[in-house]
Amino acid sequence: MSLYLVVAELSFLNRVAVNHFSFFSLKTYTLIFLCVMLAACQKPEPVSFQEPARIEASSSQTMDLTDLCQKIGKNMSEIDAQRTTFALEQINQDLKLCLPLLDFQQQKHLLSLSNKMYSDFLAVDRTPQQQRAFESYALEMAQHPTIQQSLFEQLTLRDQYLIKHQGQSYVELFDAGEGEVHYRRSPEYLAKIFAPYLPVAEQAFIEHLAAQNQYPAVIDHQVKIDAKEIADRALYWESYLRQYPQSSYHQDARHLLNLYSTLLFIGPNTQAVYDGYTVQSSYLEEIERLAELKNSVVTDHARLFLKFIELSPEQRTAQIILPASTHPQRLGAEQLLQTQLAHFIQLRMVQPDQGKDCLSDAICLNR
Repeated sequence: MSLYLVVAELSFLNRVAVNHFSFFSLKTYTLIFLCVMLAACQKPEPVSFQEPARIEASSSQTMDLTDLCQKIGKNMSEIDAQRTTFALEQINQDLKLCLPLLDFQQQKHLLSLSNKMYSDFLAVDRTPQQQRAFESYALEMAQHPTIQQSLFEQLTLRDQYLIKHQGQSYVELFDAGEGEVHYRRSPEYLAKIFAPYLPVAEQAFIEHLAAQNQYPAVIDHQVKIDAKEIADRALYWESYLRQYPQSSYHQDARHLLNLYSTLLFIGPNTQAVYDGYTVQSSYLEEIERLAELKNSVVTDHARLFLKFIELSPEQRTAQIILPASTHPQRLGAEQLLQTQLAHFIQLRMVQPDQGKDCLSDAICLNR
């Protein structure tokens, strides 16, 4: 409010006061009014907000996280068969905090450490009797509760603990076929703990393989998925190689492509797709469907397969010259047929038990 307005207001009040109030009332009123006007004319001081406590907390958190991530490798290496699932869970939570802060090589190092961490955690020493009791119990060969309880009491203390806590911290029992059962880290582990923080190529590899290996594709040399699923997996790994040519999992994706192509066109050693006379109907239908598609190595295999099954044994012998390294003279009739077929359709044959194990986790593991 300007000084001119204040003076004018006072002049008006003086005139009013002369007519209606005593001099003392006017003086008092004027003094009060001046105080109010002067207070109104002053600009309020800006309020300053400072958050030193918050800044200190943030700095402390950063320091704590740095210290945690520097020690996490050491903490992982200390996990062994004496530790609990709670210790595993604590490390897995720490990994979720640290992985976003690390570069790819550091992430891969921790991933490798996680493989050893779970291997050490799940290791169990058993006597032959304890091994038999473990396999019988785990495979549910004994259905009667009393017998199951008797078998449970024969297990090592570590087996009793792990069986009670399976499903926690990604620990589970895995039926590998042929009466073999063992603990494994669930394929979901890498997909949920590591994959979200990895480069897109590695993330796609792990998430897709984890989904494929949630349930076994092959048990006891018998394929447990249908022909269409096998074809879809082969096509996926071919597309992965095209989409991510620089992936660090390039060779493993190539192995998976060859593996599923072998299952589709050759079959496992005990379950041939083509026996020299007939093709399994479900496989033939799928191969004929693929043969109609283009721009794919898998579909090229399909077209050549259909040509191969039209050849007589004499034509195959005359037209297909196998390399000396295959030692064709030493092969039995079934092996010779499979080798000729693989050579004719230009497929590198890979059986499930050859090379790396790519059928039990979210990455391919050395056997």
